[in-house]
Amino acid sequence: MNSDSDLQIAGDILEVPHLLQPEREHPSTVAEFAGLARAVAADRAQWEPLVRYDATTRWYHRLRTGPGYEVWLLSWVPGQGSGPHDHGRSSGVLTVLDGALTERTDRGTRVLTAGDQRVFAPGYAHDVVNDTLEPAVSLHVYHPGLTEMPMRPASRLRPAAASPAAPHCEARRATVR
Repeated sequence: MNSDSDLQIAGDILEVPHLLQPEREHPSTVAEFAGLARAVAADRAQWEPLVRYDATTRWYHRLRTGPGYEVWLLSWVPGQGSGPHDHGRSSGVLTVLDGALTERTDRGTRVLTAGDQRVFAPGYAHDVVNDTLEPAVSLHVYHPGLTEMPMRPASRLRPAAASPAAPHCEARRATVR
């Protein structure tokens, strides 16, 4: 039996800096973009003073950009919605910061409340609306940066009776706490 520990054999990896992965300055994976959204959401002092509400249209403000991505802050007064759309070639992360938003897709309808997060692939179509009596605030991360938002007919978002399973690019829901 060998009494040498793994540390004695391999050495302390922290003592060999050239073997460590450098910390990335900007996100580059889906998990890192979702993490960026959670970090920004958690820093209420950064985004809350910027929020404005507009009774005639959804208000939006670009918070941050990086190589190939954008972070947007949006507010929604009761009744405001996006209309059925997709995000072209961009993937995205939608995080509800305050209030509640209703998301309609071809798979059904779900209510997203503060802390809920959706991750979606290019071409994912949805309609987002504030169906409540209170304002809502959301954070959106797009990679690559949003260059198009093609509108879709509302009929493309209604679930079909006895329809086959939707393609694998469905958005996923996570909760940010």
